[in-house]
Amino acid sequence: MTGGQRTTSGSDLGTRFHDLMEVVVGRLPFGLSRVVAPSLLGFALINGFTFAVDLLLLTLFRSGLGLPVPLAFSVAYVLAFGLSFVLNRALNFRSHAPVGPQAGLWAVAILINYLACILGVGSGLAAIGVQYHLSRIIAGACEAVFMYSVMRWIIFRDAGEER
Repeated sequence: MTGGQRTTSGSDLGTRFHDLMEVVVGRLPFGLSRVVAPSLLGFALINGFTFAVDLLLLTLFRSGLGLPVPLAFSVAYVLAFGLSFVLNRALNFRSHAPVGPQAGLWAVAILINYLACILGVGSGLAAIGVQYHLSRIIAGACEAVFMYSVMRWIIFRDAGEER
C-alpha cells in the first residue's frame, strides 16, 4: 500500500497547487476570473520556471561550453521539457492516466513544437542575426500557446477540468 500512499501524497500536493491557482484566478480583475482557467495559470507558472531553466542551460551550453546554437537549443530544450512534463502532470493537470501513452503523445508534441518553434522560429531568427536569447524568447511565446493547448486538450485530457 506504500505505492498508494505515495500517489495520494503527490495527489495532495497537486490538489493544493490547483486550489492555490483557483484562489489566485478568483481574484483576477476585470472579469478575467471567468475566462482564465486555473490550469492556464498553473501552466504559466510551471512553464515560466522551466523556461528559466531552459535559458540558464542554453546560456551554459552556448556561452559556457561553446556548443553550436542548434545543439545548445536542443539539449536545453529536452532537459527543461522533461521537467515541465513531470511538474504539469503531477501538479497542474493532476493526471492519473497511464503515463506511457501520455509520454508518447508528449514526445510527438515536443517533436512538432521543437521543429516548428525552437528550430524553425528560434534558430531561424538567430540565423538572420537576432541575438540568441531574444530568438529563444520569441520562440518560447510560440511554444507556450501550442504546448498549453496540446497538454490541456490532448495529453492530459483525463484531468477533466471544468473550464
